[in-house]
Amino acid sequence: MPEHVLDQMEDLPENNIDDIEDLISADDIKPRDRYKNKKSVSVRPKKRNHAAGSDTNVETPELPEKTIYESVIPGTQKVYVKTWGCAHNNSDSEYMAGQLAAYGYNLTNTKEEADLWLLNSCTVKNPSEDTFRNEIQSGMSNGKHVVVAGCVPQGAPKSNYLRGLSVIGVQQIDRVVEVVEETLKGHSVRLLQNKKEQGKRVAGARLALPKVRKNPLIEIIPINTGCLNQCTYCKTKHARGDLVSYPPQEIVERAIQAFTEGCCEIWLTSEDTGAYGRDIGTSLPELLWQLVAVIPEHCMLRVGMTNPPYILEHLEEIAKVLNHPRVYAFLHVPVQSGSDSVLGEMKREYCRSDFEHVVDFLRSQVPGLTIATDIICGFPTETEEDFEETMVMCAKYRFPSLFINQFFPRPGTPAAKMQRIPANLVKKRTKRLTDLFNSYSPYEGRKGEQYTVLVTEISHDKQHYVGHNKSYEQVLLPMRDNLLGTAVRVRITDTSKFSMSAEIIDEESDWTRCAIKQEQNGHISNGKVNSSLECGKEDLISKYAGFGLVMLFVALIFQLLMKFL
Repeated sequence: MPEHVLDQMEDLPENNIDDIEDLISADDIKPRDRYKNKKSVSVRPKKRNHAAGSDTNVETPELPEKTIYESVIPGTQKVYVKTWGCAHNNSDSEYMAGQLAAYGYNLTNTKEEADLWLLNSCTVKNPSEDTFRNEIQSGMSNGKHVVVAGCVPQGAPKSNYLRGLSVIGVQQIDRVVEVVEETLKGHSVRLLQNKKEQGKRVAGARLALPKVRKNPLIEIIPINTGCLNQCTYCKTKHARGDLVSYPPQEIVERAIQAFTEGCCEIWLTSEDTGAYGRDIGTSLPELLWQLVAVIPEHCMLRVGMTNPPYILEHLEEIAKVLNHPRVYAFLHVPVQSGSDSVLGEMKREYCRSDFEHVVDFLRSQVPGLTIATDIICGFPTETEEDFEETMVMCAKYRFPSLFINQFFPRPGTPAAKMQRIPANLVKKRTKRLTDLFNSYSPYEGRKGEQYTVLVTEISHDKQHYVGHNKSYEQVLLPMRDNLLGTAVRVRITDTSKFSMSAEIIDEESDWTRCAIKQEQNGHISNGKVNSSLECGKEDLISKYAGFGLVMLFVALIFQLLMKFL
């Protein structure tokens, strides 16, 4: 470089620096001050070297060094998302994945290659929380950044194994991007507040947020959060709180959006769909009729779990909705026990006769209705006589879907303080009920029968496509090209305890699809559904690739400016 140019550069004020330390002034803002207005962010602590010969003899396991990103450039980090629990939790994970993909993060199913693990938890049972805790430890021991979400940290945020971790509360899922970004920088963020608008609590994040669906053919819509019950065994209440419903119009708009994006099946979910609308002056049947009006031909709606007390007054309207050709004749109504004494101790707010009235009325009014229910074996006050009442009830109705659970004392619940039944007795009762359930075959005698089924899933063994008939009974089909997302006529060839196998009667030209087709949408293109259900993540990432590139360019320009200012 010419000497006269060097001389001019030396005369510039910003180059009058004696040493590198002169770059930092005592008046400059410090990293901790930068986050003073962010009460939910804890700046990463500086490492301290412990002197040799320290008087502490406590050995703590050495964790691998995590990569700390001083600045996060969209598109350069990978995130692994893991979910436990109900359909509501799965919907939350899909929303969080959608926002991360829209911002430019790369989603991966291979956790070893991820920079950050986002773990969305369930607090219903001890085993699911144990698995969640183990996954946190696995992530940290492998040098991964970990963000936790869901009902476990929301209901028990002070748990020791959550200390120092970033937390996304169940009502803060729309802020996942900022939590992930700060966590990658080495900071800890905890967002556990209820979401409010104009000082009033709302159901949660907006339903119109982007999603990466686990199954691009199925849209899960939460219609409310929380419930009106105070069940003595339930920890979910601590996390989700009291009932707050989404406005009907927001739910309907989300359903329309899902159909235009290629979905052909809608699942409504919440902690109790039957209680929907009681806080905003409407009801579940009113919402269902509004949704039925926008369901395209060859698409279906599935109503989620409802507790008996809040559906009793709507039975006639519910029966009419379940008879609609685009609504599955299926309802999940957990009874938990056949004993009124136990139901009272559980504070379930109904008696056995109420539940039986729901089952008897709906079965009489809805041909082919499938009712699923839940039983808790070994609740602390359950006697042999109480359990016998449960056995008699289950034998009477022979439920095709029966979810049998052992009682687990969840910390902080009233039932956890009750004296427990011996574990061997709980296991014995669980086995007796399981044996009863396995003693009958709900699909016996169905060979040769014909149904129209909507094909939306791949079986767990990856050997079959899965369709459901009007009764939401599972039908296994051969994996033929272009079959996913279609409604087809089938003939039953074999039956088992949990499903039926069938052959396809229709020619491919007769297969029907959802009346709304999004020609340029990643999930359905030229009337054909992508063969892999995992394509949903890749499609949405591609959809927002342009946005990610723009953000990458802006970030690079910003860094260059900061370097020369």
